[in-house]
Amino acid sequence: MADTATQAPTDVRPPKHVVYCGVCTLPPEYCEYGGTTKKCSDWLAATHPSLHRQLYSADAAAASLSTLSVDAQKRAEKDAQKKAAKAEANEVREAEKRASSKIIIKRVERNKRKYVTEIAGLEAFGLDLKKVAKEFGKKFATGSSVTKTASGGEEITVQGDVSDEVVDWLGEHHEEIPEDNIEQVEDKKKKSAPTV
Repeated sequence: MADTATQAPTDVRPPKHVVYCGVCTLPPEYCEYGGTTKKCSDWLAATHPSLHRQLYSADAAAASLSTLSVDAQKRAEKDAQKKAAKAEANEVREAEKRASSKIIIKRVERNKRKYVTEIAGLEAFGLDLKKVAKEFGKKFATGSSVTKTASGGEEITVQGDVSDEVVDWLGEHHEEIPEDNIEQVEDKKKKSAPTV
């Protein structure tokens, strides 16, 4: 039993390198089933041009359609047009939603001279609230967290009066957010009426 030594196999193949789409996370060959074909195609053209030519060239499209019957080809063309129109409509809808949504930066008085800054509406621009809250905490050297609002949404709460700095930071780090969509509000605590 001690005489038999285990030998490593000599015909070991190197591992395959699989490219995954940066948009839909599927392999590029399956991006057409993800619903974001146009975005996936643009991403692939920018990051892997040779693979894009291989998958999206006119020859590749003709080769894949040549195996289908005439009726199936017509259906495939109709489906492709519908998917393209749907994706374009979704992009337009998202752009309109982003243009109409507002980021509200509220300065809330906590105690006599203590303030908290609340930032709501960042998720409409595709920002990850937890990451942004962590960046605010590092930038302003204060506590920063994501909290739920009464309406069911989420907002970032930063300790201290940093509303002006938040506006400047958003302008520097996220140019996709128009300055017109950022609104500053001051929310004061109601003072109780003195009792006589």
